[in-house]
Amino acid sequence: MNQHANLTHWALRQDLAVAFRWTARLGMHEAVANHFSLAVNSEGTQFLINPNGRHFSRITASSLVEIDANDPDTMSRTDAPDPTAWGLHGAIHRSCPHARCVMHVHSIHATVLASLADSRLPAIDQNSAMFHNRHVVDDHFGGMAFAEEGPRCAELLSDPQTIAMVMGNHGVLVIGTTVAETFNRLYYFERAAETYIRALQTGRPLRVLPADIAEKTAREWETYPGFAEAHLHELRAILDVEDPGYAL
Repeated sequence: MNQHANLTHWALRQDLAVAFRWTARLGMHEAVANHFSLAVNSEGTQFLINPNGRHFSRITASSLVEIDANDPDTMSRTDAPDPTAWGLHGAIHRSCPHARCVMHVHSIHATVLASLADSRLPAIDQNSAMFHNRHVVDDHFGGMAFAEEGPRCAELLSDPQTIAMVMGNHGVLVIGTTVAETFNRLYYFERAAETYIRALQTGRPLRVLPADIAEKTAREWETYPGFAEAHLHELRAILDVEDPGYAL
């Protein structure tokens, strides 16, 4: 008998659990902070999110909490999410239906980028070109992402072409239509930020791509057949052998 038979969206839950576990393996998590969410209805307002206070490496498919961005009683539930998760992710799912999946971390290199006076990510290589004209910088950090911060951040993501937000003095937030697409973008944003930070450390001039080539490369990333799906599939295959508890 399946002890989780009453839970919905099982395949999506497992995909999201993979993303949590692999983020922890990469060291891109932070204690029991940070949150990933995934819309499960057509309007994008009902979504799965990690339970309050659970380490990314211990997230399972069944532990994910399903909540409704339009339910004012959410924070009164016994399984209420972290209040900053509700403030930020609730606001985004409420007003940005194109943001089906939302991943927010304080990963090292993205946060270093967020700490610079100019937090834009220039297209200096193939990876950073993925985000050319597709990321925004929030330079009005107002404290932790409680209720008042969420709507302001959501407004910065209103353009569907925007796939990442550098949260000044905070971290990074990436959106997408699926877990595979969003996690792939999160992974590559951190890799691109690391390359940029290391390039700055040399003190030598940067070789920035011409705008037309950067845009061409970004579009090629967008149409690369099956790349993000293959990435998540392989991570899941590894975890099936090494850490299968994610799927429970």
